[in-house]
Amino acid sequence: MDLINILKSVAPGLATAVAGPLGGMAVKVIADKLGVENEVAAVAQAIAGDPEAARKLAEIDLAQFKAEAADRDSARQMQVAALQQEDKFAKHFIYWYAWFWSVGTTVYFFSVTFVEMPTGGRDFANIILGFLLGTAVATIISFFYGSSKSSKDKTDALVKELK
Repeated sequence: MDLINILKSVAPGLATAVAGPLGGMAVKVIADKLGVENEVAAVAQAIAGDPEAARKLAEIDLAQFKAEAADRDSARQMQVAALQQEDKFAKHFIYWYAWFWSVGTTVYFFSVTFVEMPTGGRDFANIILGFLLGTAVATIISFFYGSSKSSKDKTDALVKELK
């Protein structure tokens, strides 16, 4: 059983970190936490052979989730405070900001799709479009409507496992 599959079952957030671009650093942190060699096989063996190690990693994963949730909550609390102000700019800033990026992204999308472009500019334009759709718009939607149901399901499974 490889490390990512083991982590998926006990600490999905850590599995994502190990599979990502900073995977080597994530493996090192896990290895240090478990007191084993900084090698994928050693970490996988330590987790697979010790239920307490798996529990420690699940706790780390849950702590990270709680920190991220607190960060999102602070943004929402800031918005609640802004809505209670009399200053119209402060009160509506987040909405204007969301509209700016949403309208700008839509205009850019139609421009890239229907306007003639120089030969070398198409790849660059697609990279920018991917960023706008995948990051800017997705973040706005996540802010106003929350994250996906699958994230909630993973969180519920983590909390259930730790009880």
